[in-house]
Amino acid sequence: MTENRAPVQDVNVEAEEHDDDEEMPKMGITRERALIFGLFVISAIAFLYVILPQLGDVKETWGRLDEGDPYWLAVAFGFQLAATFSYIAIFQDVHVPPGYPITYRESYQIMMASLAATRLFAAGGAGGVALTAWALRRSGMPRRDVAERMIAFLVLIYGVYMVAMIVFGFGLRWGIFNGPAPYGVTVVPAYIAIIAVLLFLALAFLPANLGKRLSKSGKSRRARLGRQLATGPERLGGGTRFAIYKVRHPDWALLGTLGWWGFNVAILWASFKAFGDAPSLAVCTQAYFVGLLANLLPLPGGIGGVDAGMVGALIAFNVDPGLAVVAVLVYRGFAFWLPTLPGAVAYLQLRRTVARWREERAAGRRPDTPAHVTI
Repeated sequence: MTENRAPVQDVNVEAEEHDDDEEMPKMGITRERALIFGLFVISAIAFLYVILPQLGDVKETWGRLDEGDPYWLAVAFGFQLAATFSYIAIFQDVHVPPGYPITYRESYQIMMASLAATRLFAAGGAGGVALTAWALRRSGMPRRDVAERMIAFLVLIYGVYMVAMIVFGFGLRWGIFNGPAPYGVTVVPAYIAIIAVLLFLALAFLPANLGKRLSKSGKSRRARLGRQLATGPERLGGGTRFAIYKVRHPDWALLGTLGWWGFNVAILWASFKAFGDAPSLAVCTQAYFVGLLANLLPLPGGIGGVDAGMVGALIAFNVDPGLAVVAVLVYRGFAFWLPTLPGAVAYLQLRRTVARWREERAAGRRPDTPAHVTI
């Protein structure tokens, strides 16, 4: 699909440094932090996979783990592949301008490497964001375009997340969808999502030339400070407007966003089917999104927090606790642990790809700035 000029901002393609000397974000950290991380992961896995299965109803259900239906486990694996392809489609369509020399293969490397980095950092994937920004800048893309496209990507991804909590939260509460509707995991998350959506929509009204408006006094210290303070809001506003443009002109990005979340929910649903009766899709969807709020906790990759959050939300919907634990852990096996190994391989591949980009640019075979950047 072609990307016409989006009425988001004036394109700024002034010359800038290409960040050739910027180091790749490291997957490793200090020895002390690595030790703490390792101990935490071992403790979390021990609790989730060793101690928890011995408790009450969970023990009885856990004993059926080797009796999981191979058909539904294969279906869950298929949904995981579909979710991965959806994520690549979003990345390529939002981050890569038409005609810009980043292939789907290279997008795969960036995406999978960022997912691996996300596993090692807290706060909802800060490591993945840093790695993606680094790779795009090293491809030759100006910092402003990188920032706004990444913001648009996040707005699209989490916009669908918030809308889903609103639709399924109120839909269950009002009886539109089948299933129980406890107030705390339907209406409360829906109200939180409404506030978040309104705040981000407000960003679209920030002027694209905010820095100029705040620095009318020219080259004074006050003017420079105004431009610096305006940089963040300008990027947020431009990225949000670009995301809105994408929604108003549906393409692979929007379909990929819906597919990414939809297939992830489907993995959880298929995991239930492999070991027993699955709750309704509406209940699975709402419990899934409410559980993912635990990603905001400062836990590496959300290990432990997301699992507990999803299980707790499902139990609030009157799902059998034992079955909920097994289904969530199987889901996490497919969606969290399975992509980690290819992500680590992609991380190494990306290093070589970025080195090749640098050689191509030095030889004049790679454009200095993207063609037809429209955000």
